[in-house]
Amino acid sequence: MSPSAYCLVLHAHLPLVLRHGRWPHGSDWLSEATLECYLPLLAAAESLVAKGVSPKWTINISPVLAEQLAAPDFPTELLFYMENRRRACRENLEYFQRSERPDLAVLAGFWEETLDRMGELFHRRGQNLLGAFADLERAGHVEVITCAATHGYLPLLSRDESLHLQLRAAIEAHRRHFGRAPRGIWLPECAYRPRAVFAEGVRPGVEELLARYGLRFFVADHHLVAGGTPLSPYRGRFPALGAMVGEPAPVVSPGGRSPYRTYRIASRDGAGTAVAFVRDPKSTFQVWSRAAGYPGDFAYLEFHKTHYPGGIRYWRVTDLTRDLGTKAVYDPEQAEARVLAHARHFVSLVSATLAEVDDSRRPAVLCAPYDAELFGHWWFEGPAWLSRVTEGLRDVGITPMTLSEALEAAPPQEVVSLGEGSWGEGGDHRVWLNRETAWVWERITSAEQSLADLLGKIGRGAPPLVQRVAAQACRELLLLQASDWPFLITTWSARDYAERRVNEHFTAFNRLVEMGRLVLSEGALSREDERTLGELERTGFCFPDLDPGWARG
Repeated sequence: MSPSAYCLVLHAHLPLVLRHGRWPHGSDWLSEATLECYLPLLAAAESLVAKGVSPKWTINISPVLAEQLAAPDFPTELLFYMENRRRACRENLEYFQRSERPDLAVLAGFWEETLDRMGELFHRRGQNLLGAFADLERAGHVEVITCAATHGYLPLLSRDESLHLQLRAAIEAHRRHFGRAPRGIWLPECAYRPRAVFAEGVRPGVEELLARYGLRFFVADHHLVAGGTPLSPYRGRFPALGAMVGEPAPVVSPGGRSPYRTYRIASRDGAGTAVAFVRDPKSTFQVWSRAAGYPGDFAYLEFHKTHYPGGIRYWRVTDLTRDLGTKAVYDPEQAEARVLAHARHFVSLVSATLAEVDDSRRPAVLCAPYDAELFGHWWFEGPAWLSRVTEGLRDVGITPMTLSEALEAAPPQEVVSLGEGSWGEGGDHRVWLNRETAWVWERITSAEQSLADLLGKIGRGAPPLVQRVAAQACRELLLLQASDWPFLITTWSARDYAERRVNEHFTAFNRLVEMGRLVLSEGALSREDERTLGELERTGFCFPDLDPGWARG
């Protein structure tokens, strides 16, 4: 029998922010995530390989994030951001020296050295992050999977045309960036919907659509498969989610299914073939929870306190119950010692969990999925911890595998049906659909119908200008559908910005639909409309090969 498998899954995603301003939610957001998360994760993976350890991580780089990382102006934005950070470190160093704070001055130097290492890596990899991860995949060290094109919340999209666009655009973008079609997908927010009957007819389950596009597997939340109370990964980071606890969390009737198996998913009367990997609640809670998990350790870097000017972090968590003014100065050596201790604890937890489910008939699969941005951004020490865990698992004989490898080693032996839900607060859709975000979905639904009407008039073989306008309308709809906007509204983490982006994409979409109707009737656009179209193509530049016909499936 094959050994039991440990599958680390990292989900890297940001909405389209490049060419939408710089600070605080424009290109600086993308640059910050790259500097604090994507580059450190790449460095950790390459360091492991250099030591003779194959990470076997499964990494989702969402299509809309990939488009931004591959954009020709991204390196300029990142280098500009990095130089501003270096300047802040030097200015902070001088200030701390004048203030006779040698402890903080040493840290300013620490941060400048960290920036230099990341900058050197970026240049050494030819300023091509996607190429670096593609090289690791070709060498068999990681697996890169896809996501819905713009992270659209699939169960709430009202028309199948939207689902086809989200999936087809994702696959084509993945093939363009990584040289092959993806084998699996990270469903946005792990949100799933089975086959359902609506007034307009039967709509396929998510697993049926995945099979149609050759996507063999996805990650499902624990409560959808095994029952029990949902465990939200976000509550510790977004206090506003605590207000939603007033509504009883749905408790799915226990199905007696182990989360350490793979399952073929099929809706009633459906024909899906996609396989679900199940999130392990034990190990993921240990990492997600700031209150009870590793990231809240008092020795680790405090995320919420920064030095002004410059925004550099110089303090440690210290105490979770007291205000930011009481934070002690960060000590990298002390934090490194805690990384070692927490890695050993995690490896023992994984070992004990797999031992409990040991079955001579088939290997167990422990799937540990996380937002990639947790590692390095929210939890500065996270990439170092991942490296130590990967080495530690090898040392105790546990086999890290990519999801594709685990599927081969532990193929499903059961076909099951899943209920509807997500990995969000309450296990359902409430984080994304609630009284504060209902207006967002009204706009999305309206736009979906308008696009269907426009595409119905265009047909196949339309003139190039009609196709160009329709393609940009599809892009604006995809961008409008990003689950980030309702999430940011619900959590109050960037509410004004999210509301503005919703309105901008909705307005742009409606303008494009009017242009499409004009071209159909008159065969041309005015100069003003041509300029508008060009500007929308510049700011909504993703999926350059998009064909409006993809919406037809």
